[in-house]
Amino acid sequence: MRTSKEIEKIQQNSKRIAVVGLSPKASRDSNKVARYLLEQGYDVIPVNPGQKEILERTCYKTLEDIPFAIDMADLFINPTRVPPVVAQCIRMGVKTIWMQLGVVHNDAASKARAAGIEVIMNRCIKVEHQKMPTLNG
Repeated sequence: MRTSKEIEKIQQNSKRIAVVGLSPKASRDSNKVARYLLEQGYDVIPVNPGQKEILERTCYKTLEDIPFAIDMADLFINPTRVPPVVAQCIRMGVKTIWMQLGVVHNDAASKARAAGIEVIMNRCIKVEHQKMPTLNG
């Protein structure tokens, strides 16, 4: 379990965030969270194989299709789809994997941690960001 200070440091050090499973539908949580992250100044990279563009940003089919380095992969996917995404993160040298609320895969998280990747599971990045003391005072 990560402390609030650790989570805050991770968020401060993650400038470029790939949102895996980002929906083009404004009513979906993934879209709301991505919009929030954009408003906070993060560089959000959409990842969704069925889309060419989301939130006026180029959308990539997979993480490995992104032609530049990313700091974090924020996962809005079914837990059964987590292992191959984690494998991509390991190959790419992603610093942090953030699994949103309801996304838990302990085996994949263990592999990521063994590869030196920070892992946060079953938490909402937007909720955690809004708790940051730097925003509230």
